Amino acid sequence: TFLLSALVVASGILPAHAQEKGLVFYGIQFEELEYRFGDENERLFGFDGDAFIGTDELKLRWLGKGEYSFDDNAFEKLENRFVLQKPVSDFFDVKAGFRLDTPEGRDRWYGVLGLAGLAPQWFETDLDLFVSEKGHLSTRLDLEYEFLLTNRLILTPSLNIDAAFSDDREIGIGKGVTGIEAGLRLGYDLVDRAISPYVGVVYEGTAGKTADLRREAGSDVDGWRTVIGTRLMF
Repeated sequence: TFLLSALVVASGILPAHAQEKGLVFYGIQFEELEYRFGDENERLFGFDGDAFIGTDELKLRWLGKGEYSFDDNAFEKLENRFVLQKPVSDFFDVKAGFRLDTPEGRDRWYGVLGLAGLAPQWFETDLDLFVSEKGHLSTRLDLEYEFLLTNRLILTPSLNIDAAFSDDREIGIGKGVTGIEAGLRLGYDLVDRAISPYVGVVYEGTAGKTADLRREAGSDVDGWRTVIGTRLMF
């Protein structure tokens, strides 16, 4: 699945502008492309990317995120979503498609239905509902806000909450809130928001039954990380 993600990135879906003789738009961006230092000397590479092609009325999007451990030489998390996205209002789009995860153990396929856009007060909001191949229902809420300290210096808090409506012990998921990630990144816009290096801190944790399952497996349930990276947009 990582090769599939790389092919999407390398297939020419850039830069983000309209073709001169058509109505098709295409682009790619990485909100997060970073090196992470864990509080237990973990060394990780993390990314959160998005590529799209389509018109104002309908776009095909790839949304990928992952975390690679240099200590284990393997991905701890790797997710790819492929969705069609269509506007339903001035500020929100509806999206539908599928998602493929490669956690420890068996891969997982999901159907995806979601809503993405700008909530009041200009919060970037992404809400998804997932149904796995096993029939397990889960949801995710992503929130992000940009504080312009100056025209180029930007402070970005973010919050990601995952929750499951049933147990999926095969991949270590328990009913309830399954994961929380809160971040605070301070970036500097070098080139018209296309290149914005940043530093920050990230907290990752699990809760409820999922935390219990991780303890049983001998895994950490939470941790702090210092991050250094860049935002890229084409």
